Amino acid sequence: MLDAEEDFDVSGRPLRPRPVDLEPFFRPATVAVIGASDTPGRPNTGITRQLRAWAERVGARMFPVNPGRETVDGLPCYPDLSAVPVPGGEPIDVAVILLADPAAVVPQLVEAKVRFAVAFASGFAETGEAGAAAQQRLAQLIAEAPTGLRLLGPNTNLNAFERFRDDLTGPAVALITQSGHQGRPVFAMQELGVRLSHWAPTGNEADLEVSDFVRWFADQPEVGAIAAYIEGLKDGREFLLAADHAARRGVPVVAVKVGRTSDGARMAASHTGKLTGADEVVDAAFRQFGVIRVDGLDELQDTAALLARARPPVADGVAVYSISGGTGAHLADLASARGLVLPRLDEAKQQELHQWIPDYLSVANPIDNGGHPVGDWRGRKILDAILADPSVGVLICPITGPFPPMSDKLAQDLVEVAETTDKLVCVIWGSPVGTEAAYRETLLGSSRVAVFRTFGNCVGAVAAYLEHHRFTTGYRSPFDSAPRTPCAGKAKAQRVLHAGRQLSEVAAKQLLRAYGIRVPREQLVTSAAGAVRAAGVVGYPVVLKASAPEVAHKTELGLVKVGLTSASQVRDAFRELTDNARAAGIDRMDGVLVCQMVESGVEMVLGIGQDPTFGPTVTVGLGGIFVEVLRDTAVRVPPFACADVMAMLGELRGRPLLDGVRGGPPMDVDALADVVMRVQRMALELGDDLAELDINPLMVLERGKGVVALDAFAVCR
Repeated sequence: MLDAEEDFDVSGRPLRPRPVDLEPFFRPATVAVIGASDTPGRPNTGITRQLRAWAERVGARMFPVNPGRETVDGLPCYPDLSAVPVPGGEPIDVAVILLADPAAVVPQLVEAKVRFAVAFASGFAETGEAGAAAQQRLAQLIAEAPTGLRLLGPNTNLNAFERFRDDLTGPAVALITQSGHQGRPVFAMQELGVRLSHWAPTGNEADLEVSDFVRWFADQPEVGAIAAYIEGLKDGREFLLAADHAARRGVPVVAVKVGRTSDGARMAASHTGKLTGADEVVDAAFRQFGVIRVDGLDELQDTAALLARARPPVADGVAVYSISGGTGAHLADLASARGLVLPRLDEAKQQELHQWIPDYLSVANPIDNGGHPVGDWRGRKILDAILADPSVGVLICPITGPFPPMSDKLAQDLVEVAETTDKLVCVIWGSPVGTEAAYRETLLGSSRVAVFRTFGNCVGAVAAYLEHHRFTTGYRSPFDSAPRTPCAGKAKAQRVLHAGRQLSEVAAKQLLRAYGIRVPREQLVTSAAGAVRAAGVVGYPVVLKASAPEVAHKTELGLVKVGLTSASQVRDAFRELTDNARAAGIDRMDGVLVCQMVESGVEMVLGIGQDPTFGPTVTVGLGGIFVEVLRDTAVRVPPFACADVMAMLGELRGRPLLDGVRGGPPMDVDALADVVMRVQRMALELGDDLAELDINPLMVLERGKGVVALDAFAVCR
């Protein structure tokens, strides 16, 4: 653990999640209902009764609060919180506010030392500017409460107080949603035998947010996986800290995050009043910290259920076993497309399987049994033999439709063999009916078989399962090694920055030099004669470039001349550049840069951006003049480690160029990774002053020769 003085990185952002003990919220001893009612037909009456039933289930004492009533449903009713006779003078654990203006009762909550308040009222940030201002006032009141009061909502619902099945065993799924209706399919998984432990409907998150529940759920021994429906993240860093905490604990987090499109982002803002960050940044941030992103609610429930209940894999290999060659081939295609490995079974194993499967059928993997063996004693022998293979860690058996009695026997064999192995056994029951006994009773009655209804959901969940365990096995938190004190270059860089201005190439390269990033030999000149003298110092051949703060794309404006080998060429190029600059309407120039001509290599782009949710970001990709066309880039959110840089490079379609192509030499990837880490340091240390940095091209030379930043521009905040 970090010392108290080391709780923040060099950017001033926290390095560990804020601790919120949610036990008194989910298991309170006392519950007060402000605005309680028993008037027939009133919404508050139904809510009061549901809360009373929930309080009884969790062993809490409920106190109705309403100045207009003496009793509510036979319980004594109190005019305000100060009159509530809390046993032993203890604080009230949960106060549920059934009033339109929850801010009005905050003083009561503070005086009574309430631990958690729940506000159902809507009309806040989801409604526009006036509502957002009201929500901000409510949030400020909660933040200033001297008693540590925490608030769920506003614009939340009763999902946290649902009746959960208590007859299910095994690891559970904990659910977090910013829209109650979107959590219904996951809640309904209990009817399929999947245990649900908690449901946190976070609403508009004036105080408590998704991150608080992720962190706390990851510490609960009964929670095997966390499922989340997220419309927007209130604080990107807090979410990543919570995801990091879950990754350290080995608890998978599966999330639907809306906002992939402009339409989805607009609806998310209107629903919960949050900004959605750039979607590629969300994807990258989730991957960095092991959050499994899915698109559909069906994927959310299937993937979370599998990850909660499955034991760690003993091997990565997937065996596909079916009664039809076509079915096996179809599933094998989908599995391979998702990156699953289907190992070819060796000759000895194939001969063993052919004891029970006709010789004319393929058993190399996929394994086609032809149908009949599953109906008798041979079916179990085949399953045992497949699972005994050391290369197989997952068995997937697609049953596209019921064919009793053989499908009943196959289902029973799969359930029985799953009880004998630590390996994952998955079954796809493809019947659209879903009322068959083999499905409803046999397969769903087993906690050891993972049952799916579609091929896509199965292979997606299995891929997530294997990737989660690979990720957590080697996980090292980047927050542990995040820089906490600024480097010497920060002071030099800050002298270059000017608020609200775009820096010229000369000034941007000064930033790079301050952080030890190599740039070409170059001189800034203001005359043709000066350009000739500078070329002699820099050494021919040279490049001439116009340098001005407002110019980002010089090539398109004719402001770059390359490969100049003589004084006359330099003199002519200088005049042409200044003429082109005037023609382009550039009023203010620093001058002309005379630059060393750097040998050829692989042109990359490297830069810093600002995301509204996560803050500074670092992007690397193929560079040059086609960067906007190719868009072959990868992004990460600081802090990250050198291993993450290598993963970024691995995401690029152009990654093979760095390894050398057509007999060419490999490039200096280690030097490239070092520069990316230096730029990350800039992003952290200068994030409050630097809005954008673009190094393009960043020339990666042959291995051992390093990396050179040929051009750069920067935009200050």
